[in-house]
Amino acid sequence: MGTVHHHLAGEPTFAPMIQIDMEIKAFVSAWKLCDYVSTYMARMISQNRSDSVHHSNLFSAALNELLEVAFRTRHADGELACKVSRHGGTDRIELTFPCVPEERQFYEEAVSQLAGKEATERYLNSVSGDLAPSRDVVLLELAVDYNATLWIEEAEGDAIKLVVDLPLESLQN
Repeated sequence: MGTVHHHLAGEPTFAPMIQIDMEIKAFVSAWKLCDYVSTYMARMISQNRSDSVHHSNLFSAALNELLEVAFRTRHADGELACKVSRHGGTDRIELTFPCVPEERQFYEEAVSQLAGKEATERYLNSVSGDLAPSRDVVLLELAVDYNATLWIEEAEGDAIKLVVDLPLESLQN
């Protein structure tokens, strides 16, 4: 596997670490697969971090949340692809999964609202208020608690690609 380049000019080069692909039907057949995949991938990529156990725990929790997003897809066919690459202290997750157009629109709108003070306020209200958490609380949690940067990239067919940069090494200091 070669080095991964992002399409933005001036973007740092991310080196591939691990990728798991599986049929979405197999993935959504058992909720526990979210935990199994996230734990496995976290252990594989964390062994050379300054505090590998802490990094593995943080990464596993963040990836598990993203995998649960994919688990809830309403699209019955296609593949789930989860790729992790790294640049310095940042791990990049590229999660591609099938979704219907309404889901894609929801995620595009949710990701567009993750920056700024409003995102923090919405997140705090969703976890501490009397209202039920909104569907986008997972993405808000990653942006607020993990200082993650999220965006959506083009994917082939009826799929969506969520890209998440996690600067977990900075959270450990």
